[in-house]
Amino acid sequence: MKEYKTIQVALLGLGTVGFGVYKVLQMQKEEMRYKIGTEIEIKKILVRNLEKAASRIEDPSVLTNDWKEIAEDDEIQIVIEVMGGMEPARTYIMEAMQAGKHVVTANKDLIAADGKELMDEAKEMGCDLLFEAAVAGGIPIIRPLKQCLAGNHLTEIMGIINGTTNFILTKMTQDNMEFDEALALATKLGYAEADPTADIEGLDAGRKVAIMASIAFNSRVTFDDVYTEGITKITAADIRYAKEMGCDIKLLGVARNTPDGIEVRVHPMLIPSTHPLASVNDSFNAVFVHGDAVDDAMFYGRGAGELPTASAIVGDVFDIARNLQYECNGRISCTCYKEIPIKKMDDIECKYFLRMLVKNRPGVLAGVTTVFGSQMVSIEQIIQKKKFGELAEIVVITETVKESSVKASLEEFEKMEIVKEISAMIRVYGED
Repeated sequence: MKEYKTIQVALLGLGTVGFGVYKVLQMQKEEMRYKIGTEIEIKKILVRNLEKAASRIEDPSVLTNDWKEIAEDDEIQIVIEVMGGMEPARTYIMEAMQAGKHVVTANKDLIAADGKELMDEAKEMGCDLLFEAAVAGGIPIIRPLKQCLAGNHLTEIMGIINGTTNFILTKMTQDNMEFDEALALATKLGYAEADPTADIEGLDAGRKVAIMASIAFNSRVTFDDVYTEGITKITAADIRYAKEMGCDIKLLGVARNTPDGIEVRVHPMLIPSTHPLASVNDSFNAVFVHGDAVDDAMFYGRGAGELPTASAIVGDVFDIARNLQYECNGRISCTCYKEIPIKKMDDIECKYFLRMLVKNRPGVLAGVTTVFGSQMVSIEQIIQKKKFGELAEIVVITETVKESSVKASLEEFEKMEIVKEISAMIRVYGED
């Protein structure tokens, strides 16, 4: 093994996650030599506000607001990007690799959109580009998909991969809160950002699903390929009905490799309360994987936060440090060697939960079933639940049908005088 002096790294950003990385590296200082055969030292930290950052660390002399001090320093071998956003993060990562530096990033937005270009550059330069923390915080999933589960043909990845929405749905389920009340609590406790749009509309989870699907199915999937639907329309009534059916409602990221193409979608879903994902509550995340050899496996833990995310980042840094020791960097590059089509959302098939307000008079149920029949939608059950004066609430559970057929049925209902409102349309999980 080649003897290396201390490996010098640069940290881009000293926000919540950046400071977590700084702390974990300090915590691991005494054991690094035993774990990876060398030591790691932060030589530079790129920040916007030097004065503010100086009060947070032991040695302010490592701080800089000049990217060139890092890019042009040949002693720095690893760059850790925790700035977030598309730019200047993308430029810095590309320039770092072009300078022969290895990169660790937690930037899911960037990897989901431009992962191919970044991985191609890493391969060209013989660099490592690792991003374990981009998907599920402290939960190992990228490395297992690329390495531990490489002996499988993976057909499904399904997960709760956004802690904010899982916390909100947990409070709605356990405490009978409505969405707005649960969101306010999540914001107060720091689980939700001041602008929670990316979380509650499913965008954050959509980026993570794109990354996992690309790796699991060896075919490029970008964020634009992912159908996203958030939880803003879910009500306490929907959750009560789900409970009556023996189900919970979770915001799930679903990726399936089917004979007709790859399904990639994020949306609320009724899932049996007996399924392992149904018991994942509060801000915890979990990813459920199915392969032809391993069968089912689930990864569970903290999906975000300062130290859990830093744990994944430092794990990647240690991996690169080992590669440097043995001169084998770039050994695992892009694994997208297939070109599998993306399946259209209209063509996916599952069961559906529909809640409707209709006129409370004879013949209404017959009219509803006639519309479903004309669109080839088979009904598993239809129940009249409540009466509101001249209106009645009915709940319909369909058999497994195409999304396009359900949408066509809803379009017909909107034209009918007997249908006052489509209150909810939620997909129901079912194993193929």
